[in-house]
Amino acid sequence: MTTTIRRAGLRGLKKMHRDIMAQEYPRFSDTEMRNRRKLIDGWMDAHELDHVLVYGAWMSGPAVGFFTGWPVTVEAAVIFTRAHTPAMYIQFYNHLPECRHMAWQTEVLWGGERRTIPAVIETIEARGKPNPRIGIIGAMPLGAIQAIDGRASALVDLNGAFFGARLVKSDEEIEWLRIGAALSDAGYEGLRKGIRIGHNERDLGNLVERAFMPHGGTNLIHFFGVTSMAAPDSCVPRQWPLTREVATGDVVFSEISANFWDYPGQILRTFTVGAEPTPLYRDLHDTADAALDAIVAKLKPGTHASELVEASSMIEAAGFTTYDDLIHGFGGGYLPPVLGSKSRPAGPIPDITLKPNMCLVVQPNVCTPDEQAGVQTGDTFRITETGAVSLHNVARGLDRVDPA
Repeated sequence: MTTTIRRAGLRGLKKMHRDIMAQEYPRFSDTEMRNRRKLIDGWMDAHELDHVLVYGAWMSGPAVGFFTGWPVTVEAAVIFTRAHTPAMYIQFYNHLPECRHMAWQTEVLWGGERRTIPAVIETIEARGKPNPRIGIIGAMPLGAIQAIDGRASALVDLNGAFFGARLVKSDEEIEWLRIGAALSDAGYEGLRKGIRIGHNERDLGNLVERAFMPHGGTNLIHFFGVTSMAAPDSCVPRQWPLTREVATGDVVFSEISANFWDYPGQILRTFTVGAEPTPLYRDLHDTADAALDAIVAKLKPGTHASELVEASSMIEAAGFTTYDDLIHGFGGGYLPPVLGSKSRPAGPIPDITLKPNMCLVVQPNVCTPDEQAGVQTGDTFRITETGAVSLHNVARGLDRVDPA
């Protein structure tokens, strides 16, 4: 196992990480899971709730995995009620065996043929008083909300509370994020080392995923911007790959996140292809590096979100702007604070002060005001008691590759 990880370039991982990765189904400790369930108890007390319903569908719904260990497939709905074992109804029937093996202290049941929500309602009615107060976490279809609302005295939206709780990570979560960061690094190295003249962006995605999938990584995103430095036409990575072929004199900027069981890293890098950067791209990247350094210097407990935006002001001073978000929380979702630059705000600056074990992606996507040229650089950072540390192990800087 150790040899395989080193050969793939998963740098920075310790034996404890390799042991987690080697498990048949990687699991958090019982202590970690009990602490998560205590959040449910606290919300039930604070809002005088009789039940909490956690929902996810079509590979989405991080709260289901957070509280049970089951990554959502087609549909999953979990009912938490005091003095009862949590009941989780899932689809499809053939997903039951694996879910029962993976879910932590949860009764796993089939939702029935396309009737998950009716099964949930039946359980809620069997467990307690009529017209209960129910807390909801997850994005539920309107019909499901209406059906449950018709049997409840009140529905309480707990999504804000849940994502607020995800801002500060446990020590165990930090270690899983380190694995996600190492897998993301491997994806970038696979791109950098494997790119060839004539590849298109579909080929680049193949290079990225092949680097981390043998180690249990799954794709969250791999976005690319590929354009000629002499006649640029892209300032921010695209979400969908083009068939345009890579050529000498191009610049490639990438945003890569590999998941380790819903714990990803995010690495952003730029390199030129077979040529030195033009003066414009050197200036863009120098500005991005300066902004990244200034922001990271502010990543410490007690810093307010507004100070992070202020730290990026050299972007505008250099005559540039940004297109992508400058900073966002990460690990369990695209979390607050989501911040833009002064010239491209991401909305009102939230009243958030940094705390230890918050994780943020800092990603200055510095671009020209005409939106024709841009670069990207950045990492996932963990806030410590004294500052911030990157979870990644790939050198920063504007790189050059010379592919065949």
